[in-house]
Amino acid sequence: MTDKIVERKLLLKRAFSQTKLFEIGKALNISYFRSFQSEWDINSDKAALEISTTVDNKRLKEIFVKYGPREWQVFNGQYYTFKDGELRLEGSWKTIQTAISQIKKKYGERCSDVLRCFIELDEGCGVEEIKQNLPEGTNPIPILSDLEELGVIVPSYKSKHLLEWVILEETSPIIRLELGLASKELERKMVTGVGIPKAEPEGEERRVIEGMDRELDNYLNDLLKYRVDRIALFGKSFSVASLADYLKDLFGPILYFDSLLSITQQYGLADVEIIHSGGRTGMQTGWNLSLFGEPGTGKSFSVRDIILGKTDAKVPPHGIPGRNRYAGGITPARFIRIGQAYSGRVFNFIIPEFNDWFKYKGMVEPLKLAMERGEIKYEMHREVIGPYHFTSFFSVNYNVAALGRGYEVTIQDPNFSAIEDRMLCRLHRLTKQRFVEIADSQMRLAFGEIDIEEGAQDIRDHLSLVYAAETEHPLVQDRFPPKPIMLTPKAQEMLMKVREAILNEIPREVVRFSARLEDRAIRFASAASLLTYFQSNLDYIPIDEEALRYALQLYIEEASVRSQDEFRPEAVLEKLSIA
Repeated sequence: MTDKIVERKLLLKRAFSQTKLFEIGKALNISYFRSFQSEWDINSDKAALEISTTVDNKRLKEIFVKYGPREWQVFNGQYYTFKDGELRLEGSWKTIQTAISQIKKKYGERCSDVLRCFIELDEGCGVEEIKQNLPEGTNPIPILSDLEELGVIVPSYKSKHLLEWVILEETSPIIRLELGLASKELERKMVTGVGIPKAEPEGEERRVIEGMDRELDNYLNDLLKYRVDRIALFGKSFSVASLADYLKDLFGPILYFDSLLSITQQYGLADVEIIHSGGRTGMQTGWNLSLFGEPGTGKSFSVRDIILGKTDAKVPPHGIPGRNRYAGGITPARFIRIGQAYSGRVFNFIIPEFNDWFKYKGMVEPLKLAMERGEIKYEMHREVIGPYHFTSFFSVNYNVAALGRGYEVTIQDPNFSAIEDRMLCRLHRLTKQRFVEIADSQMRLAFGEIDIEEGAQDIRDHLSLVYAAETEHPLVQDRFPPKPIMLTPKAQEMLMKVREAILNEIPREVVRFSARLEDRAIRFASAASLLTYFQSNLDYIPIDEEALRYALQLYIEEASVRSQDEFRPEAVLEKLSIA
């Protein structure tokens, strides 16, 4: 494999999303893409490599014109340069060498010291991190400004209070060479990837996170510039009931509920504190979601497509921009490695086919700790990972055998129930009505009878604005204050009534579900109440009555499923007038 092909691969991955790579590969009729039906099935690294080995420079230029690359990205390679949305079929290494020489003449050895900091830390660095690695009293700001102006480093994160820079992967070899840190032969190996260890997954993942942070910032900037007043007005009447009506119109009275869960979970990612009149509850709005059941029941659509969007199915994204990490195709061991990069941050990991993760032994315990947001330490034959605290959440789906009464998990690990117990779970049975709704939705989407675009944009804007307000994002913190969720006495009273009604319906003394069901019901009701953020000027958000009704319904239905259908949820719902 030539250096140029490898660099083309890096360029394609940088410039195009996974969706675009899928479109390009299909259009070029590359054999690797023929067996895949969705962009989520491909491996983006493999996809970019397959395209890079197929095209020449002329075709590459045509691809950049036709498919609309990410204009904010920068690429300064040995053979290619991409900046301000324009691809040039010439490298930037000579320019970078000249720039480093100029800055060295101006600042002497301090320039090399700053560059060494970036190389050694191997991640985005701000002024404070650089200062810690320089002689006392050194001011790195002028050096950093010159390095950025001449393209040696590029901004990786920018907010009101923080600015970080990074050395791009493709320019690292020439910078290392200029610093005397590597031989020509080693630099050749660094570009081709032959004969040296691969980059650490955690370091690679930090660059993924930087990209997601930029995606959110860019989206919020556009929202605040063009749509903020309209969305604040939209929020005056928006609620979980409004969201449910929107989804029912699109997908029908059964399918809508799964998408309602996924979008509500997105609101919960702000991890807002839940309080009561006497003070703190120690709870927050974030929770893990699982849709499980028979194949073909629409689980992947609700967990993945409705949140990330699916271009070929005409489904726009509804989820928070830059806060959902698609984890399809990665092994659980790799997840545990890259999870270190997310410590202290809150993202959502979308994992289709969760079953596959349990083909690997010993995965229940670390994943259980991840779902508890606990400390993960994982020992392998050649390495020890952690300890670190995982602070993000999961949206997953997996297949089970749905029986006449209850269900049978197809995952062989006998301890898997410990994972289920830490998620809000929703069982799918392929009933006649569900089958009809799935088939009808597919047909209506295919024939353009469903127009999701406008409603999706308003919901995504509202979600992103509420998320930014509750997380005190620098772009909105002066306009929209964070508000905690107030757990009302009525909510507590209704939870007690539901608990009593469920226990009265169970014929045995032994209960097959844990008290975590109540915890998840509270978290769901609190996350769903965030949809009413703009409805009052209070400095807190009380639990919304419709949100509470849905939460209690979830509590009752999941208790029934966990009890292997020992009682009918409809009976409890009717008795409590919740249905």
